[in-house]
Amino acid sequence: MQRTWMRFSQQTLFGKIFIVMVVSTISVALVTSLIMVQVAQNLFMNTFSITNSKVITQIKNSFEDFNYGIVTVSNEVAQSFTVKTFLTEGDQDSLTDAQSVYRMTEQMKHIQTSLDLKEVAVAVLGINGRSYFNNRAYWTGTTEELRDSVLYEETIQHPEKLSYHYFKGSEETDGQPLIIASKALRTPSTKEIYGVLFMMIREPDFRQFYANFTSVGNDVVIVDQQGLIVSSNLEDRIGERSEELLRSAAAIQESDLDYTTVNSRGVNGIVLADNLPTYDFYIVNLIDKKMALAKLFPVKQIVVTGAAIVAASLLILFIIIRRVTRSLRLLVRQMSRVTKRNFHNYITIGGSYETKELGTAFNYMLDELNDYISKLVQTQKEQRNAELAALQRQINPHFLYNTLASVNILVQRGNKEKATETIHALISLLQNTISNVAETITVEEELVNLKHYVFINQVRYGTGIQVDFFVSPDCMKAKLPKLILQPFVENSFFHGFKDRNTGYIYVMIAREGGILLCEVVDNGDGMDLEPGPNKLPNSSNRRQMFNGIGVRNVHERILLLYGENYGVSIESKPGEGTKIRLRIPWEVHDEHAETRSYTM
Repeated sequence: MQRTWMRFSQQTLFGKIFIVMVVSTISVALVTSLIMVQVAQNLFMNTFSITNSKVITQIKNSFEDFNYGIVTVSNEVAQSFTVKTFLTEGDQDSLTDAQSVYRMTEQMKHIQTSLDLKEVAVAVLGINGRSYFNNRAYWTGTTEELRDSVLYEETIQHPEKLSYHYFKGSEETDGQPLIIASKALRTPSTKEIYGVLFMMIREPDFRQFYANFTSVGNDVVIVDQQGLIVSSNLEDRIGERSEELLRSAAAIQESDLDYTTVNSRGVNGIVLADNLPTYDFYIVNLIDKKMALAKLFPVKQIVVTGAAIVAASLLILFIIIRRVTRSLRLLVRQMSRVTKRNFHNYITIGGSYETKELGTAFNYMLDELNDYISKLVQTQKEQRNAELAALQRQINPHFLYNTLASVNILVQRGNKEKATETIHALISLLQNTISNVAETITVEEELVNLKHYVFINQVRYGTGIQVDFFVSPDCMKAKLPKLILQPFVENSFFHGFKDRNTGYIYVMIAREGGILLCEVVDNGDGMDLEPGPNKLPNSSNRRQMFNGIGVRNVHERILLLYGENYGVSIESKPGEGTKIRLRIPWEVHDEHAETRSYTM
């Protein structure tokens, strides 16, 4: 988030205004679209639920009509003396039995023909062991299997009730399941059961009552009180149990809801339901919400249209903002030339009121600036000494940041000893560079600082670059300006090995007569040098290769302190490494007195 804000803050005024307008336009478009879609969805759902509720009512009426026919047949059978006689009389001679079967068959044909239930098969089982089937294609099992079935037992246990049951299909019936209505036949006066009536309809025929009201994504499911799907246009779901559909249907009935939502088989659906009390079933209308809304909201068309509108709006905004800020951009362009030391670059006054005021103020500033230039030149010479003194106390903020980041990583990894050692090294380095206000220190102290600095860098970047120190013992008490060698080791570390991660850096200190000679040598990438007695890096490489306390600043610092006979020289070639040599006067630290043995 902070990085994004920094990038935004670095944009031009035109860029900032345009980014704000882009974000605002897209945000308003998205929020408005989402609100409209939500309102339209709610309206669609309410309208859709009302429409489908009427459809469910029509389906329910069809089932009630069918149930009326089933009830009528059961009543006709229960009131038929012929049927009762057939189911209660015992076996007699073959002629009498044949006549009884004939009368039973004619009676059942008469009952079914009058009610036009051709798709329904009828089976009657008597307590005397007799049975009647008008169509054996529906029940291919034996009479004993039907008499021993759960359907028969449940019907006997509830003789007063007309019950509907689901029966799983078998191979003999082409795997088609059945919906079976059963009713016990009883004597009206004694309530004694003398038979059981079964009326069977194939599930595809049962499905015809609602098949015309289904479509892709708009399905009907008939569920019993145990959650068993007894019929549906989704044929693969017939015979399975769905607790979620049962709960949804029950919730709609109990709470008088218009609709509810359910996740069935990974599909987010809308559920409308009604009760079929005569069947003890639920009619469930299951609607695929995604498909239903896709028809109402063509997403691709909406996205393309919205994107076109937003793009057109942004184009218009771009043109308007660019024209409004044109005069300001020209002003900024002219003002930027001052950075090239063109202090006589007066600008032409024009544009909007604000731009004119800025231009006038800028021209006045140039006048004042040119008046003070001559005074600043002289003052700058005096300030140079103070700046060089401040340079020796300069610590690169990135070095502190990287060191603390390394400590943080070591603590997170549990390497507390290494983290503690790194912190101690940083504290010692800061004490010697910031707290110590002395202008010069001993070689021994400078080596301590350098070793701490090298240790911290190797913690951060690894030990691929090795640093070795070769110091003559008689030089340990010699004095040199503080932080005089650290910049060169830093440059070797970070700029001398850009093409590879391994190498070496040698720090060598020795005495040559009255000179303290210090050398920093690496086998890194090397560089081109500009001609001159001190052979410093040329201007292009110097800006890229050196930062912090630069080579030229160190050289000028030595000149200010010791004179023209001392300074910095560099030997380097691309691909062959770099050698930096410092020559300063020999001076030994004495606790009782200071002695200097150099000439200015």
